[in-house]
Amino acid sequence: VTEISSEKANTYGIEIVDVRIKRIDLPPENEKFIFDRMKAERERIAKQYRAEGQEESAKIIAETEREKTVILAEAYKTAQTLKGEGEAESIRIYAESFNQDPEFYKFYRTLEAYRETFKDKTTVLLSTDSEFLKYLTKP
Repeated sequence: VTEISSEKANTYGIEIVDVRIKRIDLPPENEKFIFDRMKAERERIAKQYRAEGQEESAKIIAETEREKTVILAEAYKTAQTLKGEGEAESIRIYAESFNQDPEFYKFYRTLEAYRETFKDKTTVLLSTDSEFLKYLTKP
C-alpha cells in the first residue's frame, strides 16, 4: 500500500513515509448487511449455474432421445428386411421341395389339416368317401 501510494504522490512532490491501517474488520452495525449481501450474491450465482446445468441436461436428453429414435428405426428397418429375406428364402425352399413331388405336398398339407382339425379332440362326422379322409382310408 505504501509503494502504490508513494508512486502516485511522487508526481505531486509528496513523499509517503508510512501508511498504517487502523481497522481491517467491518463495523459491527454493517457486518450482518454485508454478509447477507455476500450470501445473496453467492445464491444468485449458484442459481445461474443450476439453470445452465439444467439447460445443458435438457439438451443432452433431447439429443439422446433423437439418437435412440434413429437407432431403433434403423434396427427395425434392418430386422424387417432380414425377416422378409428369410421368409422369401423359406417360401423358395418350400416351393422347390413341393414342386419336386406334388403328391407328397398334398399328403403333407392333409396331415397339417388333420393336426389342426383334431388338436382339440373334436368329433367330426364325414362320409368315408370324403376327400379329407382319403389318406386315412387308402391302404
